[in-house]
Amino acid sequence: MKRRERRLTPTQPVRARGVLAGLVKPGPREAHEPPLAELARLAETAGVELVGEIAQKMARPVGATWLGRGKVEELGELIAETDADLAVMDGDLAPAQVRNLEERLGCDVIDRTELILLIFARRASSAQAKLQVELAQLEYALPRLRRLWTHLERQTGGIGVRGGPGERQIEVDRRVIRRRIQRARAALARVAERRRRMVRAREAFTASLVGYTNAGKSTLLARLTGADAFIEDRLFATLETRTRKLVAGGGRKVLLSDTVGFIRDLPHHLVASFHATLEEAREADLLLHVVDLSHPDWPGQVEVVERVLDEIGAEGRPTLVVFNKLDLAGAGALAHARVHHPGAVGVSGRTGEGLEELRRVVGERLLARAATVSLTVPARSGRAFAFLGEWSEVLAQDELAPGAGGAADDGADPHLRVRCRLRPRDLERLLALGEGVAVEPGAPKSESEEEE
Repeated sequence: MKRRERRLTPTQPVRARGVLAGLVKPGPREAHEPPLAELARLAETAGVELVGEIAQKMARPVGATWLGRGKVEELGELIAETDADLAVMDGDLAPAQVRNLEERLGCDVIDRTELILLIFARRASSAQAKLQVELAQLEYALPRLRRLWTHLERQTGGIGVRGGPGERQIEVDRRVIRRRIQRARAALARVAERRRRMVRAREAFTASLVGYTNAGKSTLLARLTGADAFIEDRLFATLETRTRKLVAGGGRKVLLSDTVGFIRDLPHHLVASFHATLEEAREADLLLHVVDLSHPDWPGQVEVVERVLDEIGAEGRPTLVVFNKLDLAGAGALAHARVHHPGAVGVSGRTGEGLEELRRVVGERLLARAATVSLTVPARSGRAFAFLGEWSEVLAQDELAPGAGGAADDGADPHLRVRCRLRPRDLERLLALGEGVAVEPGAPKSESEEEE
């Protein structure tokens, strides 16, 4: 089959008529969405005009062509019938598999990874996001350079002759790409270190929205904080981290961050490239795992997000599951979901249902791991009591009689004994105010002491 002379690159926007192809493992399947539904949404997000699809039941891909021989022929016929110029494969293909398929199908072939990279390249707007996408593109392109220079390889003049124009150009490009990868990694390492210092220096409580792409995180950020946020019913609408102020239960001020959404089979090097952006999730006091309860396979999406959180080093962070889109799923779906995720909160970012409960629970959960401590506080110290009201949960408060011990023995102003819950780092900040606050025995350890 004659192949069209057109080559997509990871930075080109897709403008093509495309067909989809995927593998479905044999055996009974749960009644979720059709096997290529998510790939179709990815392709549409990238701008592909879908004109057909083929799925093959097979336990594992074929080594040479990924699809079986018969399905490759069937796919070629579909491409000819629909005049498609692009085949999108629902998997991560080896360079040789792509090359073999292109020869047999007579059109460009891209896999799921390249499709996601195309979307990220289009969505990236900030300098950091563009740098992260560039690094992922370069690492993807490095082992696939030979595909881009097949027109020069035909000029070598003989079978088995090395050192022709294509071969020489590939070696030059490899050296250039490796240098660009090194520079991009070094630049992102500096960005990640700056962001890490910035996040750790924040005095406020921090929470981060994480979840599967298109779960409604940006809508929740806008609803909870009243701030503008880019909202679009498409995959990967958000690539850059946005941080806004939220007033949670108890009047506690929280810095709430939105992050890039996760997806099944998210390319490993793409996750690695976005480590700087995902720093907010790794350092957050609380993760809000937003789940689209209306999606037929939301449990599978929860598993995907948990695996990615493990991969980026955010495992073990305090997490609150937030079931979103109640207006589409219904109360019965929430009751069933809570059987598997007790303590989860149900909300609707579109209608506002459940948002007040979410604020209340966030305020409670932020102090759930705080230590209980007894303090003696000068009764006239307005700064100390204002600090305690904002950063702690006051459990009890009693006036100390003169001579009762502790700070009240100095014969000066009366003192109060305050029993409260607060984080060790906030206790350090309270003592640093210089308001005469004293800690009774049994105070929580400082963060530096805990690390030792």
